[in-house]
Amino acid sequence: MPGCHSCAEVKKIIEEIKPDFPDLEIEEIDMTTSEGQALVQKYGVMSSPGIIIDEELFSTGGVSKEKLIKKLRGE
Repeated sequence: MPGCHSCAEVKKIIEEIKPDFPDLEIEEIDMTTSEGQALVQKYGVMSSPGIIIDEELFSTGGVSKEKLIKKLRGE
């Protein structure tokens, strides 16, 4: 979302790690859209960004680079 500091930080982290995960598919959905609101309700996202990985809520309100990498590696 525009002006969302946590969203900008997560985008930066994703861009940094993307080369290490060539099969990573990212879909950014604005939580103010009807699709976004449906996801907010389905996964209980309480703050943005809500990060959903493999249909499971992984994080809200930001994430550490290390934790995201571990999750993507299946650790």
